[in-house]
Amino acid sequence: MTTKMRSEIAEQPTALRATLDSLLPKIDEIRAMGEQTRQLLFIARGTSDNAAVYGRYLVESHAGRLSALAAPSIATTYKRKLDLDGVLAVAISQSGRTEEIVETLAWAKDCGARTVGVTNGGEASPLAQAADVALCTVAGEEKAVPATKTYTTQLAALAVLAIGLGADVAVDELRRVPEAVEKLIAEPGDIEAVVEGLADKQGVVVSGRGLAFSTALETALKLKEACYLHAMGLSYADLLHGPIAVVDADTPALLVAAEHSPTLQGTIALAERVVEAGAAAYTIGGGGALAQAGTAALNGPDLPEWLAPMGLIIPGQLLTEALARRLGIDPDAPRGLNKVTQTD
Repeated sequence: MTTKMRSEIAEQPTALRATLDSLLPKIDEIRAMGEQTRQLLFIARGTSDNAAVYGRYLVESHAGRLSALAAPSIATTYKRKLDLDGVLAVAISQSGRTEEIVETLAWAKDCGARTVGVTNGGEASPLAQAADVALCTVAGEEKAVPATKTYTTQLAALAVLAIGLGADVAVDELRRVPEAVEKLIAEPGDIEAVVEGLADKQGVVVSGRGLAFSTALETALKLKEACYLHAMGLSYADLLHGPIAVVDADTPALLVAAEHSPTLQGTIALAERVVEAGAAAYTIGGGGALAQAGTAALNGPDLPEWLAPMGLIIPGQLLTEALARRLGIDPDAPRGLNKVTQTD
């Protein structure tokens, strides 16, 4: 039986095409807001927070704008007003109905920020209504609790945002993403070997750096929520500062990198170190060099680094769905989770 999660993974190329068609015409509107602001503040939770990590790295590395991740409790719990003049606040929520995120965006506007809302909830959602500019993704309804197509379309929206803010990228490359994702869904690599390698493990360390860090965080989150693994998502720089001690025969590593990235050589060196220590190093992306350094490999996309996270997450999603089924877990409805999460 095909799970809802697996069906929604397959819908991502269509969702990405529709989202790009809808949002690319908004570049001039984004550019106008960019002229009035200097830096960015990303507001999100959960999977959307992982998308925000991608947005932060992309905007800083390619548009040259200082960016930060917000602490929503400053607005909702401490109720502290800040000077956000010159700030572009970008709130991200799949449903557009998470009250904490909507309230924090309204707080940012009251503090002097210009505001953008990224949501799959449509123009009528509270988040879209609260924003100066709404970037509404076109993923369609998502029924499985673990986010898949809403996540990748969020990344597409953030790529459009970065272009509007002056990112030094080739806009035409963005149109290649749906095809690259389609190819990865058809040819994800050795999913079965990685599933079998993780099936009897309680934990896994998921690591990447730079733009791939968002993929490491999101893959770890998926493995936690749908497979109940103790999955730790870390930058490999942080991993090397101590947590690598937990990597052993019972705690493998899952390492992520874009093939054309300045972080690739460091990821290869980490894979070699993990294997030398007697642990398994499963890899996502990084081309043949990273695959050769690891234990079993999942494929990456034929995309430049700035777009690679939209493809790198696909094998992680497929791995999560397959591992959940292997463990006898319904990936569509993990225990204790709802599609919309409200926090105080």
